[in-house]
Amino acid sequence: MGIIVNTILLVVATPFAYLFYLLAIAPRFNPLQKLAGPPTTGWFKNHLNAVLDPGISPQVHEFYVKKYGRSIRIRGVGPWDDRLLTLDPISVAHVLKNSTIYEKPWQSRRLITSLIGCGMLAAEGQVHKRQRRIATPAFSIQNMRALVPLVFKKGSELNARWLEMVKQHQNTDAKQPLVVDVCHWISRATFDVIGIAGFDYNFNAIDDETNELFGAYKEMFEVVISQGAPFRTLQRIYAPRFINALFPDTKVDQTIERCHSIIHRVAGQLIQEKKLKIKEGEESGIPYAGRDLLSLLLKSNVATDIPPDQRISDEDILHNINTFMFAGSDTSSLSLTWTLLLLAQNPAVQDTLRAEMLTIAPLSTGNLSDLTDDEIQSLYANISNLTYLNNVTRESVRLIPPVHSSIRVATQDDEVPTSYPVHMRDGTVMRDKSFVTVPKGSFVHVAVEGFNLDKEIWGADAWEFKPDRWDNLPESAMEQPGLYSNTLTFSAGPRSCIGLRFSMIEIKTFLYILITNFVFQTTEDKIMKANVVLTRPYVSGKFKEGSQCPMFITPYIPEK
Repeated sequence: MGIIVNTILLVVATPFAYLFYLLAIAPRFNPLQKLAGPPTTGWFKNHLNAVLDPGISPQVHEFYVKKYGRSIRIRGVGPWDDRLLTLDPISVAHVLKNSTIYEKPWQSRRLITSLIGCGMLAAEGQVHKRQRRIATPAFSIQNMRALVPLVFKKGSELNARWLEMVKQHQNTDAKQPLVVDVCHWISRATFDVIGIAGFDYNFNAIDDETNELFGAYKEMFEVVISQGAPFRTLQRIYAPRFINALFPDTKVDQTIERCHSIIHRVAGQLIQEKKLKIKEGEESGIPYAGRDLLSLLLKSNVATDIPPDQRISDEDILHNINTFMFAGSDTSSLSLTWTLLLLAQNPAVQDTLRAEMLTIAPLSTGNLSDLTDDEIQSLYANISNLTYLNNVTRESVRLIPPVHSSIRVATQDDEVPTSYPVHMRDGTVMRDKSFVTVPKGSFVHVAVEGFNLDKEIWGADAWEFKPDRWDNLPESAMEQPGLYSNTLTFSAGPRSCIGLRFSMIEIKTFLYILITNFVFQTTEDKIMKANVVLTRPYVSGKFKEGSQCPMFITPYIPEK
């Protein structure tokens, strides 16, 4: 009897003993404990809000670097969760380059997968490598250039819609210019662009928002992500599936299920129709000429140089189309919104940019809708080479990157190289130490905004919007890692943004069309930044109303 009791006690006590070891003992042997970092005042106090809130994170990063160096220990969700926050360029380059050692944490991947499936944003290892290999040809320079006329068409439609709204507003004898929620309208336009570019499907979102598939994507991306309760989001990520089943977030779960049902039905049908067209083209000897990303993905997936075991399923194709929908619409629309707000806040910069743009005239009638595709391509080639436009674009995405920060988890023990002295918890500074030890399972914070706004790298005016800085960058800035113009906005390494070229086409084309037709001015509303999956604009005091960025717009009238 005693043996049975002892066995039961041992079985019951073992999990608690392991939990005690995990929470109270193991952290003491974590090498990250030796690094300098901000103090905590309680077991479950952490530094996550300080480093993730774009309203305060620039000041926090600056303070941390001055006090603790560039390899900083911060606390995550509990005392067992010591993390490395690195603002050392050599360290972050190592982390982003070695994507097999540093993966996205399962928590991030679980949340992403629950919404848009296991596409390239969530996949890791061989799955990600296989998906990226299939998708890369679709994002070639040639294929991206083929989308330029589409972007011009949608930019012109948005321009026409705004002109119509201004005219209606003026008919009311309004004393003030028209106020437009730029964030809302730019989002509708970029959804239209990615709908046709992604799978040759017209949401027609600029004209109305009644399309079933458009509604499903928007509701899932905005309502579920932006407005979900924080506790429920944590439950969805961390709780076992049976807990989520026992205590469901009924409203959110029903929304996700309904949106998924619509997307799988409509988009799934589009996939089958495209596959049939590709097959018919092969049989007839006249290849299907579809240039949308879905068609290109499907054709790449059956290419003869792709071994059968390296091909991806229809479900993976759908997940990646969902990924493109999210990344291709949300990030680009936010970059455009922030750029237009910065131009409204800096009218002299806006005037200079408009003057440069007006030196380029369409090659035929002057009306964009009358241009041939060849003329549009020629016009965009000139636009993309405008010096000041390039400066404005680079400065905007440097100053307010849509992805505020990223996080990786070490899949094995690793020594992360450093280029700056390492400050230790006991106050010593290890000037000869050239690495930081990161144990398996530890998180590393990649401070995208932190690198982009680092005053020691970009200069004392790093927090200001100054496009002219790109004419004479500090040498320290030119040495920074990053896929785009020495910034981390589009990440770096094997997981860098595959859609960079597409995003630049969208941003520059829309800026050209809108800035040459409208003058943007700020309203009395104070716009604040909030990190809600991406860095989004909100009106101060109106967070519950969702992401907004109201501005005055008036038609541009050239001086005679």
